[in-house]
Amino acid sequence: MKGAYTNPRFFLAMTVMLAMAAALVQAQGTRVGFYARTCPRAESIVRSTVQSRFRSNPNIAPGLLRMHFHDCFVQGCDASILIDGPNTEKTAPPNRLLRGYEVIDDAKTQLEAACPGVVSCANILALAARDSVFLTRGINWAVPTGRRDGRVSLASDTTILPGFRESIDSQKQKFAAFGLNTQDLVALVGGHTIGTSACQLFSYRLYNFTNGGPDPTVNSAFVPQLQALCPQNGDGSRRIDLDTGSGNRFDTSFFDNLRNGRGILESDQKLWTDPSTRTFVQRFLGERGSRPLNFNVEFARSMVKMSNIGVKTGTNGEIRRICSAIN
Repeated sequence: MKGAYTNPRFFLAMTVMLAMAAALVQAQGTRVGFYARTCPRAESIVRSTVQSRFRSNPNIAPGLLRMHFHDCFVQGCDASILIDGPNTEKTAPPNRLLRGYEVIDDAKTQLEAACPGVVSCANILALAARDSVFLTRGINWAVPTGRRDGRVSLASDTTILPGFRESIDSQKQKFAAFGLNTQDLVALVGGHTIGTSACQLFSYRLYNFTNGGPDPTVNSAFVPQLQALCPQNGDGSRRIDLDTGSGNRFDTSFFDNLRNGRGILESDQKLWTDPSTRTFVQRFLGERGSRPLNFNVEFARSMVKMSNIGVKTGTNGEIRRICSAIN
C-alpha cells in the first residue's frame, strides 16, 4: 500500500476516479468542497477529531465505517442512524454493536462552535468513514458533501440491511436496489478488512452446522482456532478480527482469507463460494489469469456511489444542531 502513493499509475487511477465521482454526484446535489466558503475548516475538524479518538481507541475506525454503511442503506445517507429514542435505527439489532457515536458528537460540537448550523451530521459521518479508512492505512479520497439530515429513524426499516447469513443472490438484490452492482458489493464488503465480529454472529458455523460438524466452507485447520476463541456456549459477546492476522490494517488480506476458507462471517465466505462474486475477489487479489483491480481505488469509487444513496439536499432535510436529536 505504501508504494501505491508513489506510483504514477495510482495517481492516474485516482484522477479517473475523481472525474467519475464528479460526474456521479453532480445530479445528486453534492460536490467536493461544498463547505469551502461556508466552513473552510469543516473537513480538517472532522479529521482531527477522528485522529484524536483513533489514537486512544483504534476500534472506532471500523465502527465509523460500518455506521456510514448502515446509515446509507436505511432512509439514505442522512444520519438517521444517529437519532436517539425508542424504536430508532440505533436500537435495532444490526446496529446495537456499532461503535463511534461519540466521535460524531465530538466533531459536531466543534463544528457548531466554528460554523453554527452549517455542517450536517450526515456529512460528518461520510467524512469520518473516509478518515477511518485512511487512518488504517487505506486510501484517501475526495468526499462529495452537501447532504442534509433526515428526520425519520425507524428500527423496523433496518431489515433491509444485509445479514450475516445472507445469500449472495439476496445481497446482490439489496445492493442493486440502490444502484450498486456486484463489484460494488464485493468492494464494500471488503471493508471487513478492518474490525471485529462478536462470536454470537458466527459460532454456529463451528458446531453442529451440518451432520454434527462445522461449516464445510471453513478451513478444517482453522476450525480449532476459532473454537478456542469462541467455545460452544461461551461468551457470545467476545470479539475477534474479521480479517485474521490483519484486523487493524486496510488491505487485501481479507480476500486472501476468503480464498483460504478463513472468512469469519458466513455471508463473507460466500463471496468466494459463489462464482459471480469470486471473480471480483480474484481480481482484487490479482490472481493469474484475471484482470487485476486495485482494491483501494475501487473501494473509494464504490464508497462515493454508496454515499449518495437517498441524499437529501436543499430544503429536503435539515441541519441538526445535535446529531442525536431532531431539531
